[in-house]
Amino acid sequence: MPTFLPVIDNNRPFQPVFQPSINETLQHLGVLFKETLHSVYLAGSVARRDAVPGQSDLNLTLVFERPLNELEKSRLHSLSTYIARRYRAVKRLDIRMATTRDVLSLDGIFQWGFWLRHCCVCLQGDDLSARFGAFEPSWDAAKSYNGPFEPILTEYREKILKTRVAEHYLDYCEYIGKKMLWTAYTLVFHREKVLALSVREATALFLKNYPDKAVDIERAYILMSRTQVPKKASLFLMQSFGQWLVDEWNKIERKIG
Repeated sequence: MPTFLPVIDNNRPFQPVFQPSINETLQHLGVLFKETLHSVYLAGSVARRDAVPGQSDLNLTLVFERPLNELEKSRLHSLSTYIARRYRAVKRLDIRMATTRDVLSLDGIFQWGFWLRHCCVCLQGDDLSARFGAFEPSWDAAKSYNGPFEPILTEYREKILKTRVAEHYLDYCEYIGKKMLWTAYTLVFHREKVLALSVREATALFLKNYPDKAVDIERAYILMSRTQVPKKASLFLMQSFGQWLVDEWNKIERKIG
């Protein structure tokens, strides 16, 4: 019998502390992108109703009728900054973007179909997740779950090298530490066939398969916790464990495809 993955229960109300930020974000999106916005989806701990105020991101996926131009992208970035500053419950507004063509294309079945069906709830618009059936655990689904890691590793290495602002440095370390932990989980998702709902659960499944990486996982947790560490320590972890994740990902991709 096939093992289908669960979907997020969307029958319960969101945690009250996060509802105002959700409402205002939707209001602004409706004004800024009235002619182009197709639908809005919420993912992560806020969608699952287990978020921690002040520590959790507001993870949105926005589906547009067409790609945004540079001015529209700038407006979206400004909105992200505004919401994060206005609402203390929200750590940051993290946005994924796609077009309806991307989502409904043959290539989008795993990249977007899995993501919308099993990792999101629709907040507004025509719910495209209804166009897809339930998915089984697979390598293709794993790639969709966390997105590409190598370009993010490169981007955040540069950010950490260049920044001289302590708060920005801690922000970058927190993000890349968390990203490394979730990327580690994607390496074993297709084997374990369990959709992890927390970073602790995700790393436990990873260490079950790669117990020799326990020290690296512990160090990634330190970065995620915003503990102040020297730049050379964070950069070393990104170069060693981060690059290992990239290499292991590529190895699995060559083997499974």
